[in-house]
Amino acid sequence: MRAVAGEVISAGRLDLVDELFTPAMARRARRWIEPFLASFHEVRMEVVQLVEEGDTVVGRFSCSGTHAGRWHGVAPTGRRFEAVAEVYFFGFEDGRIASMWGLEDTASRLDQLGIASSDLRRA
Repeated sequence: MRAVAGEVISAGRLDLVDELFTPAMARRARRWIEPFLASFHEVRMEVVQLVEEGDTVVGRFSCSGTHAGRWHGVAPTGRRFEAVAEVYFFGFEDGRIASMWGLEDTASRLDQLGIASSDLRRA
């Protein structure tokens, strides 16, 4: 999880996606990560806490970034969001991420960026 947060998200190392995720999950992860990194610059994803049980890891993260590209139909605001809380459950198969499900404090992100939820285009 530290590699996903630190290398893939924070450092933009998309070349690691195929190594860290199963093939099916890598395709899904790219569909989320690539547009996010194109929309937000200076992204910093910090691991707050990790808990492991069997083949599942739960991660609590803090995410920050600057809105520099179109995101869900909203033009860049140039504003920065800081310390947005995120919690994700990751399922592993053969040492690679095979599933993920999570919650993000989207209301805090939108508030900090000055974006109303009604401005977002649902993809």
